[in-house]
Amino acid sequence: MKNRDAKKITSKLLDEFEKIRKEKELSHDKLANLAGINRSTVSLLASKKRIPTILTCLKIADALEISLADLLKSISDN
Repeated sequence: MKNRDAKKITSKLLDEFEKIRKEKELSHDKLANLAGINRSTVSLLASKKRIPTILTCLKIADALEISLADLLKSISDN
């Protein structure tokens, strides 16, 4: 996988996290609490100023009640 492909997938993943967060009507604060991460991390990820670790992605996906594997598959297929 090329670096630009990884950046594109990461960007799509962060977009999906934000979309789902808004659909569930969760604030950054609430998502951070559910995921067990800092609110500032959620905000930085939403504005794409930080690249998430796989552990952070797993925590967010779990908090949003979605499968990270399924989400990655769907965005990489598009």
